[in-house]
Amino acid sequence: MSDGWGNPLYNLERAARGYFVYKIVLMRQAISIMYTGIIQALCPVTTLEDKPGLKSFVIELPPQLTTGLQLGASVSIDGVCFTVTTIDGQLVGFDAMQETLETTTIGSLKQGDSVNIERSAKMGDEIGGHPMSGHVSAMAEIVLINESENNKSITFKVDPEWMRFIFSKGFVGLDGLSLTVVDAQKDSGEFKVFFIPESLKLTRFGSKQVSDFVNVEIDPQTQVIVETVERVMAERG
Repeated sequence: MSDGWGNPLYNLERAARGYFVYKIVLMRQAISIMYTGIIQALCPVTTLEDKPGLKSFVIELPPQLTTGLQLGASVSIDGVCFTVTTIDGQLVGFDAMQETLETTTIGSLKQGDSVNIERSAKMGDEIGGHPMSGHVSAMAEIVLINESENNKSITFKVDPEWMRFIFSKGFVGLDGLSLTVVDAQKDSGEFKVFFIPESLKLTRFGSKQVSDFVNVEIDPQTQVIVETVERVMAERG
């Protein structure tokens, strides 16, 4: 038998080791799930203050989302994980640091805007969408909107580099909402998503327009698989 990739035992060992690492990653991900990708409310930004390198803002949450809410709790706002800094009845405050302002749509947030909200998931909660962390991978621009009776499709454009992880029938998080990709064009960086009336009513996507931007979170399981395969193929030469 030859060494390296020509050795069946060597290949089996590498495959087993890769599978073991993949399972560990998925176990760690399951333990650290923050959100499920199901938007719980569309809530208004009531006050906003820009400071050097910081943006402080207050959102009015419905009563069902303030029950049990504590300082330091995690809340997804348009798909970005934030820490609760103040609570005054239904008025809940957050701070966005410079990095968040530069790399997400929170940088363009204005008083009076409405945002997608999801409280962090608890152990045993149903995962109605797919596991999400609230860590934004990139921003995507809306380049096309098609509407018909009871149907709306939106085409988004991202840096083509991210299309390694976005493909038809795969999951993607957009402004905190778990969605299924319908059509993915790798070369152009464009992908399409369909929205049902309920999603349009309960999220910001009902009022989104061409040229608007959204926050994108890549499905972490997809990213792990793609990067593992790419690394193994590169080593194989």
